[in-house]
Amino acid sequence: MSRIGKKPVAPVDGVTVTIEGQTIKAKGPKGELSVDLVDLVTVEMTDEGVKVTPVNETKAARSAWGMSRTLVQNIVSGVKEGFQKKLLINGVGYRAQMQGSDLKLALGFSHDVIFKAPEGIELQAPAATEIVVSGIDKQVVGQVAANIREFRPPEPYKGKGIRYEDEYIFRKEGKKK
Repeated sequence: MSRIGKKPVAPVDGVTVTIEGQTIKAKGPKGELSVDLVDLVTVEMTDEGVKVTPVNETKAARSAWGMSRTLVQNIVSGVKEGFQKKLLINGVGYRAQMQGSDLKLALGFSHDVIFKAPEGIELQAPAATEIVVSGIDKQVVGQVAANIREFRPPEPYKGKGIRYEDEYIFRKEGKKK
């Protein structure tokens, strides 16, 4: 039994959820999102909220159960509050700044890296060593943050690079004489 799948997605004030077959649409103050669920689960609207149940007791149906419920939860909370990821930059001369709606990164390369935000994603650089990626789609926010981190991932010897705010970099000891 999926502990996550058993819980219904509770209704949220200001968010309307509509179910059309295997497509769930959520509309809220921040925008509108939809998700197509696999045929291994059924979705229904109850008094407690959106309830996801597996079609049968096969391993594949039970595996898709919790994931499908989490996808529905993500679109409901995304259109209500949105999601954000914070990145920190460590390193001498490494910095980020906004250039219109694009992000300009100085990361020790011979040239600055210009990153254009995809549609629906907002980038901010509140400080020279801080980047905030925000939007309503959790998957896209996480992917954009990973793409930015990929330009200069943190290295284990000095800790230089772009890392997530809550990420711990395991430091290695350098060469000994």
